[in-house]
Amino acid sequence: MAQGGGRAVGGAVPALLAGRVPAPSQLWRATVEGLGAGLAREAEQRRLFPWIAVAFGSGILVFFTAADGEATLAAPLIAAALCLVVTPTLRARPIALALMLALAALFLGYAAAAWRVASVSGPVLTRLTIGPLSGLVEGLDEREGGARLIVRVESFGDLGAGQRPRRVRVSHRAAQAVRPGDTIRATARLLPPPEAVRPGGYDFARDAYFRGIGAVGSLVGKVEVGAPAQPLSWSLRLAAGIDAARNAFTRRITEAIGGQAGAVAAALVTGKRGLISNETNDILRAAGIYHVVSISGLHMVLAAGVVFWLVRAGLALVPMLALAWPIKKIAAGAAMLGVTAYCGFSGWDVAAERALIMTLVMLGAILVDRPALSMRNLALAAILALAREPEALLGPSFQMSFGAVAGLIACAPLIDGRAFRTDNPSRIARAASWLATAVVGTLATTLVAQIATAPFATYHFQTVQPFGLVGNALTLPLVSLAVMPAAVLGMLAYPFALDRPVWWLMGLAVRGMLDISAWIAGFGQANVVLPAFGTGALTLLAAALLLATLPVSRLRLLALLPAGLGVALAASPTRYDIYIDRDGAGAAVRGRDGRLVVLGRPPGFVLEQWLKADGDGRRPEVVTGEAGPRCDRLGCTLVAVDGRTVAHVTDKRAFAEDCARADILITRLRAPPGCAAPLIADRTVLAVQGATAIRLGAAGPELATARGAGQPRPWQPKAIDTATPAARSEPPASGDPSAADPPDLPPSESPQ
Repeated sequence: MAQGGGRAVGGAVPALLAGRVPAPSQLWRATVEGLGAGLAREAEQRRLFPWIAVAFGSGILVFFTAADGEATLAAPLIAAALCLVVTPTLRARPIALALMLALAALFLGYAAAAWRVASVSGPVLTRLTIGPLSGLVEGLDEREGGARLIVRVESFGDLGAGQRPRRVRVSHRAAQAVRPGDTIRATARLLPPPEAVRPGGYDFARDAYFRGIGAVGSLVGKVEVGAPAQPLSWSLRLAAGIDAARNAFTRRITEAIGGQAGAVAAALVTGKRGLISNETNDILRAAGIYHVVSISGLHMVLAAGVVFWLVRAGLALVPMLALAWPIKKIAAGAAMLGVTAYCGFSGWDVAAERALIMTLVMLGAILVDRPALSMRNLALAAILALAREPEALLGPSFQMSFGAVAGLIACAPLIDGRAFRTDNPSRIARAASWLATAVVGTLATTLVAQIATAPFATYHFQTVQPFGLVGNALTLPLVSLAVMPAAVLGMLAYPFALDRPVWWLMGLAVRGMLDISAWIAGFGQANVVLPAFGTGALTLLAAALLLATLPVSRLRLLALLPAGLGVALAASPTRYDIYIDRDGAGAAVRGRDGRLVVLGRPPGFVLEQWLKADGDGRRPEVVTGEAGPRCDRLGCTLVAVDGRTVAHVTDKRAFAEDCARADILITRLRAPPGCAAPLIADRTVLAVQGATAIRLGAAGPELATARGAGQPRPWQPKAIDTATPAARSEPPASGDPSAADPPDLPPSESPQ
């Protein structure tokens, strides 16, 4: 087949070079036979298996983006079984066999997503409610001025078991009085987990749903702390004990080092990032090294490597064991246990879990005498990670980490530094070769990882760091050679209470890392904000990455088409002209000068996300203080970029005037039935639509909503206007917990 493809291509290319247009049949034959030759080589190199992971993920994507209503688990399972049943009859037709296996994987991915949604199903609070809360503290994250608690709810107001959330996340200002494993009783102010602040934005409500969190808020007044009335199950005791140990370890490190260096050092070891200030987070992001503080690939590889080396070196000291036992496999098994224990200690974060699965697969390859780092192992890790948590496919952590590793594996022959290796016996020559290999390897690895993760980072965070290559080149050697080895040594010394000097030394290296990051953050345009582009561009760019990394044949050239189209779409995004808060507390409207102007009082976190989506790098407090709208005690009005009048009503007395003169009326109240405004976004409408964005044009306003069309998703509670049977309910206020304590965006990270 390969030879036939070569003859066909050889007949078409000379015709083009000679200025003749090949016959359509000749072009078609050349294309078909060329694809056949490429597929034959892919099968020969065993590179078709990774596409099973792509098909599995595609089924998950179809479920989360296209399913409207409750999907049954039986349907995709039966479809997958039928596809697998016919595969024995297709052995003589490899292309049909591959397509049937891919279709079966797609149905299995759909089934995995449906099963996951059903397995975590639980009540979600429908409106802001204040009432007495009692429950067990499962987890605690210390923060500046308080803590965030994850509470397993035993009772909340008068809500029954069918309406009461299983878990809630609450803020508490006096963190020292509460420990994981305690029971608490307090008055809680809870509301539904906040949904996306704009169409296509990060949806904390979805992530909270899959973590079993049905409400967020804060504790009000006195908190009564006590011991559990009944003995806890072993799983709860273990989880609470691990979280308490993490918090104690975090405090020990921060006290030994002090300042923000201590907070960053503790996050590097325990994964607890709550003590890192917003300013330090911004500095690390501007330098492009925020991935360092996310427990991910670097941490898992070091943990596994340390255990692997210690066990293998210890066994090698005994000649009898070294000769009689497979010490490499024993060390790999011990490393698998050690890295799993460290992942449990670090909190089983999504990024850490992904890195754990990849590390276990690679160590398992040693046990079965297979190459450890290969695209097949990466695909297997992706299938295992998605089978356990299908929703991770929609998040930046999964996308960026697997994209970066795929790029590094595909480019490994180009970035391994072979060109700088030497056989010269001179020590100076060898040292120079080692230094050049290390420097070029670090730069090349960082560059490949940044290119592979750029589409996902830009889509989710609307920012790029032009000096990220410089930041990684300057800080990663310090992290790899000083910070992380000190972290490992400190953990080993901790049981002997000899760790404080090690943390002090680690603090010196972390301070150096922060100083370098602050220097880079001071560069002009160190953090560039880009307008948000749509899912179509992201899909094309993701397809280009897959086509560029998975094949080994010339089929890689197919990546040029989706890459070009994706870049073109991403470079010409269509901006929205009006953003409306999901509660109607405020809006951002494009004024006559082309920039967004604030109406009302949207939460700062919400406004920040609107500005970034618009490619506007201004700070929220700067935009809020700017003049433009005409305001009084009853509301504000503004003339939008196309001349339409937009009114934001805060008092019902303004409806009589604004309903008559406004083209677009926005309010957190309920508009009167006779309101004549052509477009109304009031309490009733926003309860159904969620956050709304409007694009103005000659044909009229074009709306996009965070909830979209169709039935609400399981993590989207149905809108209700009746009071809940809890102690007291009220409409959300602008100072609700979602405004004062916004959800953490998922960290941007790429494995090193």
